[in-house]
Amino acid sequence: MRRIILPLLVLALLGPSAPAWADSSSTAAEVAGAAGGAFGTLIYAPLKAGFCILGGIGAGFTAIVSPPTAGNVAMAACGGSWVVTSNMVRGREPVQFVGGEAGPAHTSASR
Repeated sequence: MRRIILPLLVLALLGPSAPAWADSSSTAAEVAGAAGGAFGTLIYAPLKAGFCILGGIGAGFTAIVSPPTAGNVAMAACGGSWVVTSNMVRGREPVQFVGGEAGPAHTSASR
C-alpha cells in the first residue's frame, strides 16, 4: 500500500509545478500594492468597525418596529469589504464600504 501512495503523493506535489511565463506586472508593483493594501487596511478597518457599530445600534432600534428591515440595516452596515487588497489599491476591484447585495429590482433599473 505504501508503494502506491508514496509515488502518487510525489506526483501530486510535483506535477503542478511546471515552468510558466512571468506575469506582466513587476515585483516592485506587487510589493507596492501589498504595502498600500496593508497601510490602507490600518486606516480603513477602524473606520469600518465604527460604521458597523453605529449600524448595529441603528439596527437594534429598527428591530423594535421591523425585524427583517433590521437585518438589512445590519447587513448594509457590517457587510462589504473589511480589508484593502492590492487589487483595490490598483483599481482592479472596488472597495465596498456598504455591504448587501442589490436585489433584482435594483439591477434591472440600473441597466
